[in-house]
Amino acid sequence: MSRGLNKVMIIGNLGRDPEMRFTPSGRPVTTFSVATSRSWNTSDGERRTETEWFNVVAWASLAEICNQYLKKGQQVYIEGRMQTRRWEDDDGNKRSSTELVAREMIMLGDRRDREEDQADEASGSDYGDEEEEFPF
Repeated sequence: MSRGLNKVMIIGNLGRDPEMRFTPSGRPVTTFSVATSRSWNTSDGERRTETEWFNVVAWASLAEICNQYLKKGQQVYIEGRMQTRRWEDDDGNKRSSTELVAREMIMLGDRRDREEDQADEASGSDYGDEEEEFPF
């Protein structure tokens, strides 16, 4: 018997805040994008970087968790499977979308950074609005 494997693991940063919707039956689904980057040196010694974007879909309780805790720019580990959906749009054109259907999500990065982000969000402060003061 032949077996297949469809398993994807990525570490990257959210490109936008998650968006949660509900199916007609009331099941939550959350979507967001994650950017992964890789760097290498060319044969001429030039440094190159390439970014790959993944559309991520989370369902049920994982959808609720992603919607509640993830924010744009945050680093995450996502594990799941790739899926391609195909449909016809209103004009009869064939369309497709490839997405990573998440099975597991782990928030990465420094815990202090996440706590500071939550504290700033609660206080209404934004990093870009104020100049930093240095004690020297």
